Amino acid sequence: MTTPRLLACAVVTLVALTACTSSPSDPVVGPATAGGTVGLGQGSGGPASSPASSPAAATLTPDEYRAELEEARGPVRDAVKKLAATGGLKSLGKQLKKTSGAVEGAVTRLSALAPPAEVKTQHDSYVEALGRLRTSFDTARQDAEEQRVCTGPAVLTGMAEADQLSDVEDVAKTLSGYPASVIPVKAAKKRDRRLPNGRFIASEGRTGRAYLELRNGTRQDAVVVLVRAKKKAVTVYVRKKSKFKIRGVRDGSYKVYYTFGQDWDAKARTFTRSCTFEQFGKSVRFRTVHTATQIRWTDWTITLHAVTGGTVKPKKVKPGDFPS
Repeated sequence: MTTPRLLACAVVTLVALTACTSSPSDPVVGPATAGGTVGLGQGSGGPASSPASSPAAATLTPDEYRAELEEARGPVRDAVKKLAATGGLKSLGKQLKKTSGAVEGAVTRLSALAPPAEVKTQHDSYVEALGRLRTSFDTARQDAEEQRVCTGPAVLTGMAEADQLSDVEDVAKTLSGYPASVIPVKAAKKRDRRLPNGRFIASEGRTGRAYLELRNGTRQDAVVVLVRAKKKAVTVYVRKKSKFKIRGVRDGSYKVYYTFGQDWDAKARTFTRSCTFEQFGKSVRFRTVHTATQIRWTDWTITLHAVTGGTVKPKKVKPGDFPS
């Protein structure tokens, strides 16, 4: 803490806070047993009875096959549409699970069919492609859990880059004359959208005398949110290796949240890739004191990166608890 200095109209106390980093049954064994009855025919030499075989599925007519395809792909298309509209990690994992389940349902339904003979080979390839698509959605779900991908559109972009969407769509086209497409949306190309350093995303009127300086020495851009009395007061973008002063901060006690990542989606208000969410481990209080001859207030500086001698450890925040 520096020594307060007297200004012409005020004494400003400069206090710097620095942040520490938070680093992003035995098996049952027993004797084998067996039981059952060996069936014999009349007399000791009679043949054993053989189990009944399941009847083969009847070959579908083109119209019947078309109807089955519609029933199978409908839930998949609906799930993919909802995935494309999922804007953050709060519900991304659940939607990916539903999407994978919808694809699995389609695979199960179509595997039991006997399609028209002229498309039997294409049908089998289509079912295999759907199986690969389900695996891709399962992999994306793992990526979402580890916060490597953070929105539904980003999931589809990554899958498109890996040709995981075109794989099933190309096979679907071989079923000429039949409705087989399961991807009803177009995935966007990979982007790296950024805001200018110090751009206010949202802000109340800043009529105070104090400032809060934010220093982002990390390799990722950040969005910082100031919350006072459970209300978002200021949201500001701070680029990597940059700093910015929020001037005019009003009196009060603030909780400071910040998220790091790549590719800022302004509509969803989140980074789409490599997103993390943290809260500064100590509330920051701003107070202005008026006396007969002076006005005194407090300015603060917060570092979002690790510094030697850091005094405040950040807290990890669940995506759903971050004030976006």
